[in-house]
Amino acid sequence: MNTFRTFILLTVLTLFFLWVGAALGGRTGMTFALVFAFLMNFFAYWFSDKVVLKMYRAKEVTEAEAPELFSIVRQLAQKAQMPMPRVYIINADQPNAFATGRNPSHAAVAVTTGIMRILSPEELSGVIGHELAHIKHRDILIGTIAATIAGAISYLAHMAQWALIFGGFRGDDDEGGNPFAALIVMIIAPIAAMIVQMAISRSREYAADEGGARIAGNPRYLASALRKLQWASERVPLQANPATSHLFIVNPLSGKSMMKLFSTHPPLEERIARLEAMSVSP
Repeated sequence: MNTFRTFILLTVLTLFFLWVGAALGGRTGMTFALVFAFLMNFFAYWFSDKVVLKMYRAKEVTEAEAPELFSIVRQLAQKAQMPMPRVYIINADQPNAFATGRNPSHAAVAVTTGIMRILSPEELSGVIGHELAHIKHRDILIGTIAATIAGAISYLAHMAQWALIFGGFRGDDDEGGNPFAALIVMIIAPIAAMIVQMAISRSREYAADEGGARIAGNPRYLASALRKLQWASERVPLQANPATSHLFIVNPLSGKSMMKLFSTHPPLEERIARLEAMSVSP
């Protein structure tokens, strides 16, 4: 299912770029957009995980550098019968984590220094279990590609702004864009970026919570971790790109009131309640 959804996302991206190219530059603009979309699709599939990790200055660590974290990841990966993912640490005070990569054999788990400070080993195992569940369910490819697409669409809005200032792009066929088309793109592009992120179903977070709880061995580990993360994410800022917010275990922008209206994550209270219900079910 996620493979099909990835294909749909890439197709939508291509069509959207073609529409913008035609609106701003006629046939010449459409040709430029087609080439750009092809390169974007190729780049998103093969390199988007590296871009996200670099964006947050994540540093890959060895077992000698982070023995406790490395041990938790390795033990849970073995329990889940998965390849060992690469392990990264982000130097940030906000406690958070995410997984990225194109498949379980090319995956990475990244945690912030903040999350390692406030969580117990059991709670951290709940968080790592959640991220491993994303990898096992193959959520990470579609999530990482969606981050790249949202960033690309935001770039289109800036491109339209410059086209509006300088009169659009004009090709040899003299069917160049017009200010009205550029203005429409400026308005629609940010909305389209938001829709792309919202298309990443919130249900995947519930599934990852359930799967992660089973991998970690106790739903209360993750429930307790989420309760701490909920408190901290609203008080400790993280310089996060909105295009990548859906990758994190909790929304890094949840402290900003407007972001709550368009959150890519289900309510933490509901996630915690579901996990606690798991712990009492037979």
